[in-house]
This record gives sequence, C-alpha cells and structure tokens, in this order.
Amino acid sequence: MSVWGYIKNDYDAAVRNDPAIPGGLRGTLEVLFCTPGFLAITCHRGLHFLHVKAGIPVLPRFLSLIVRWWTGIEIHPGARIGKGFFIDHGAGVVIGETSIIGDNVTIFQGVTLGGTGNERARKRHPTLGDGVFVGSGAKILGPITVGSGSRIGAGSVVLKEVPPNSTVVGMRAKIVKINGKKVCEGCGRSVSGNFFAAMLRLEEEVYTLKKEIRRLKGEPEPKPRRAAVDIEIEERP
Repeated sequence: MSVWGYIKNDYDAAVRNDPAIPGGLRGTLEVLFCTPGFLAITCHRGLHFLHVKAGIPVLPRFLSLIVRWWTGIEIHPGARIGKGFFIDHGAGVVIGETSIIGDNVTIFQGVTLGGTGNERARKRHPTLGDGVFVGSGAKILGPITVGSGSRIGAGSVVLKEVPPNSTVVGMRAKIVKINGKKVCEGCGRSVSGNFFAAMLRLEEEVYTLKKEIRRLKGEPEPKPRRAAVDIEIEERP
C-alpha cells in the first residue's frame, strides 16, 4: 500500500472512531488541522520513510521532536504502524523505536509502548496485533505481543504476552476474558459450572475416604463445621 493509501485509512479511522467529528466540510477540516492523532501519524508516515527506507540519519529524529512539541505525541521514526491507526486525544502517547502495530489499532492518551530497560536484543518494544484497543494511561512494556482483537484497560501495566481476543485490566495486568468468556484468576482458563461441580465431587470423595479411615481406626466423628466459603453453581447448557 502507498503512503497515500495509509493516510486515507488513517483519516477514515479518525472519522469512524471520534464521535466529536461532525460531518461535511467542517469535519474534514477538523481532522486535517485539529486532530493531534491524525497529524502525528501522518507526519510519522513520512519520517518512517526517511528513517527506514531512505536511511537518512538524525534528520527524521529531529523532525519527530518537532512533531512531539506540536501534537504532544512521540512516535519514534523506526516504529512500524499499520493502516487505520487512531490515537484519541493523544497527549502523552509514547511509541518506541522497535514497536510494531497492526491494522485498525486504537489507543488513547497517556499510552506508552516502551521497554523495561532490561532488554538485550534488538527488539525492545511491544507488538500489537490487528484491531487492538488500548485504554488511556496503559503501559505495555518489553518485547511482548498483544494478540489481535485484544482490549487493554485504562491504567493497566502489561509485562507479559496477551493471547488474541483477550481483555486485560489492572495495575498488575491480568487477563479477565478470552473470546468473551471470563477466565479463572491466575490460570487463564475458562470457568464454568461443570468445573466447580467436578471440584465438589472430588471433595465429597475425599470426605468419604476420610470418614471410612476414621471408622476403621475407631476414631470418633468430628463435629461438623460450616464451610468458610459458599459456592453457587450456575448450570450451563
């Protein structure tokens, strides 16, 4: 795709994703002159060509500093960004040199695609798949991959790989959904009533075995105690 094709897709993404953009000529002018995210990515397309394709040193970096001063968005000229990229508001966004961003990605203000400082390889920054959404203030650090279709909650700090079509939230980011289904905390697997039913059956078998052992040993039955946790099982088809 040509540079103009990328710019056209970026323009369409701004119109599609920003409800504040009105229709008609006024909306076109607002995108072209008053939308920091569109201005930043448009400039980046040219600077990326100078930095990567033409191999021009220093100048693309210097011009990117001017763009940062102008828009409040810092994108290293070396970052690879797909079509339909949209930055809403944009203030404080930082995208590192080796970042790779897929098509139709949306990010909000204050997002950082950075490194951890411990990387030794050439790839130091994240890779975002197609259709990823990143909420305001989120930090995605290191050479990790966020799978296509995933959503990163506002303020999340992501340091580990994220599977496709996942929802991630929290200061110590945790996966809470995969393919629209809630996941077991800390295990990343779908939870259903059948899972809990199996656990209860296993607990019942353990209880029966203990009771039989006490009977063989002649030990008295312990006084029943109320369970510390009440569990409700929701039957699913």
